[in-house]
Amino acid sequence: MTYLNTDLLEQINSPADLRALKPEDLPKLCGQMREYLVDTVSKTAGHLASGLAVVELTVALHYVYNTPHDELVWDVGHQSYPHKMLTGHREELKTIRQKNGLHAFIWRGETPYDLISTGHASTSIGSALGLAVAARNLRQDKKVIAVIGDGALSGGAAYEAMNNAGSISGLDLLVILNDNEMSISHNVGSVAKGLTRILTNPHYVKLVKGGHQVLKKLPAIHELAMRAQEHLKGLVMPGTLFEEMGFNYVGPVDGHDVVELVNLLKNLKEMGGLQFLHIVTRKGKGYAPAEEDPISYHGVPTFDPERGITPTPKPHDRSFSQAFGNWLCQKAALEPQLVGITPAMPVGSAMVEFAKQYPERFFDVGIAEQHAMVFASGLSAGGLHPIVNIYSSFLQRAYDGVIHDFAIQDLPYMLVIDRGGIVGPDGPTHQGVFDLAFLRTVPNLTIMTPSTLDELYLMLNTAYTCKHPVVVRYPRCSGAGELDRIDVTGTIPLGEGRMLHAGAHVAVLGFGPLVQDLLELCREKDYTLVDMRFVKPLDYALIDKLAATHEHLVTLEEGNLQGGVGEEIATYLSTAGCHCQVHLCGIPDKFLFEGTRQEILHDLRLDAEGMAQRIAEFLV
Repeated sequence: MTYLNTDLLEQINSPADLRALKPEDLPKLCGQMREYLVDTVSKTAGHLASGLAVVELTVALHYVYNTPHDELVWDVGHQSYPHKMLTGHREELKTIRQKNGLHAFIWRGETPYDLISTGHASTSIGSALGLAVAARNLRQDKKVIAVIGDGALSGGAAYEAMNNAGSISGLDLLVILNDNEMSISHNVGSVAKGLTRILTNPHYVKLVKGGHQVLKKLPAIHELAMRAQEHLKGLVMPGTLFEEMGFNYVGPVDGHDVVELVNLLKNLKEMGGLQFLHIVTRKGKGYAPAEEDPISYHGVPTFDPERGITPTPKPHDRSFSQAFGNWLCQKAALEPQLVGITPAMPVGSAMVEFAKQYPERFFDVGIAEQHAMVFASGLSAGGLHPIVNIYSSFLQRAYDGVIHDFAIQDLPYMLVIDRGGIVGPDGPTHQGVFDLAFLRTVPNLTIMTPSTLDELYLMLNTAYTCKHPVVVRYPRCSGAGELDRIDVTGTIPLGEGRMLHAGAHVAVLGFGPLVQDLLELCREKDYTLVDMRFVKPLDYALIDKLAATHEHLVTLEEGNLQGGVGEEIATYLSTAGCHCQVHLCGIPDKFLFEGTRQEILHDLRLDAEGMAQRIAEFLV
C-alpha cells in the first residue's frame, strides 16, 4: 500500500489558505491533490480523468483571483473535483455522488464559490457573460472567468454566448479553453510559449493600445496595421475565430505548468476586457493508467489504484443500452439505408461497435442535440433511415428539433431515448424524468416504452417499419429477457398493451421495466398487471375494459406525474364517467438528487415493496 502524503494539502481549507502559499510550493500541492483525488475516487467511484487534467489550472485560478468575490464558472462539472477540494470539501469528496453526499457536479449554493449549477455542457460562457454584465451594470469591481472543455466547445450555445459577448461593451470576462483532446492545436512548444508571454506582457499591451490611438488619426494606415497584426497572429495561432468574435486570443499554453499559469493569469487579470486563453492539458495527468486510457477513466467504478480498473466482461452487460447496440449492428446488416447518430455519447449509447462496423453510416455530431435532430431530418428526407440516440436529460436541448424537424414534418425516422427515468448518482441534472411529459403533447409521435429486452427488439423493429416519427424510450438499467437472441424482424401492433397477469379488484397499468418488478407481487395478491407498452397512442380499449372490471386502477410510470401519462388516463376515465378509483404513481414535482437507482425508487415507493404499501393503504 502506497503511503499518501497530503501534509501541504491538509493546510488548505479555502482559497485564502492557498493564496498564503509561496509560488514555489504550488507544484508540490498539485502533486498531493492528484494523489488524493486518485485515492478518493478509487474508493467512491466518480469522474477522474477530467479532474486530473485541471489540477494546475484550478490551483492557479484560485491563487490569482480573489474567489469568491471574483466569480468562476466551470462547464459541465466533470472537471470540478479539484475545485471542490480547494473550497472546503476535501473530506466530503469521499461522499460524492452518494445519497445525501456531495453533489456530482457544480451545484449552486453548495459553497459561496458556486454561483451557477452546471451539469450539462456548453453553458459556462453564457452564464459567465451574464455575471460579467451584472458586474458591469452594478459597477462591481470583480473578474469573471469561464472554464470550458474542448468537447463542450462543440455545443452551439458556447458560440452563441461568445458572439453575444463581442457585441457588448465594457465587459471584463476571461474564457479559458481546456483543450485536453488536442482538438484544436498540438503546438505547445517554445515558440508558442514565447509568443504567449509577449502577447500578455503589459509593455506589449500598452504599446499596441498606444499604437491604436496614434494610428486612428491615419485611418488607411490604421486599417493596414490591424490587418497585419491579425495576419501575423493567425499564422502561428489557432485563435482567429475567437478574435473575430471580439476576444483577445492567447495560447496555446502548457496547462500543467502551474507557475507559468499563475504568471499568465496575473497578466490577463491586469489586462481585463474580453480575453480567451487556450491551455492544453492531458486527461488523466499524473496517473499512468488514466493517461493511457482517458475514456475508460473518465467515469470510473471503485478500483485499486495500484492495479487500475479491472475490465468487466461485455457478455454480462444486460442493459437496455447494450441490447440496443447489439440490435443496431444486426439490423444495419439487413438495412443499407440505416444510419446512426449520437450527440457525443457513442460509448454510453452502446454505438461503438456499430461505428467500427459501419464507419460511413455512423455520425457523432458532438454536443449538439438539436443539430442531431435537424441533421437527421435531412438524412431522412434524402432517402436514408436515421436512428438518433440521445440521453433523456440531454433531449431537453433538442426539443425544438423534435417538434420542428421531426414531428411537424412527419418524417419517418427514429428517436431512441437512453437513460429515460431515474439515472442515479449523477443527480438532478441527469435524471431523465421529464421526457414522457414533454413528448406526449407533440402530435404525430408514437412513443413506446419496452419492459424487457425482447420487447425492446420488437419495438425497435416496429419503429423501423413505421412511416412516421417514432420514439423508443428505455432506462439506464438491466432488463429481463434474452440479450443475445435478437429478433430483427418481429413487430407488435401499434397501440396495443399486453396482459401480464389477470386478477381482480386492482389493475396496475405500467410503462417500462418497473412493470416486471411487480409481477411476483401481482401474482401473489391476484392483482391484474398490464404492460401498457405505448405512451402514445394509448390502448383506450384495454383501459375501458379494465375500468369496467376493477374497482381500482393504478398507473405506474418512471417519469413526472405532472403532465405524465397517468394524468392522461385519469382525465380520460373522468371524462368517460368511469366510477373506478384511479391512483397515479410516478415522480413527484421535485428534482431528484444523488443516490443509486434502487435507493431513489425505494424512497419514492416505486419499487415492489413501496407499491405493495401504496396499494394496501387505499384498499383499507
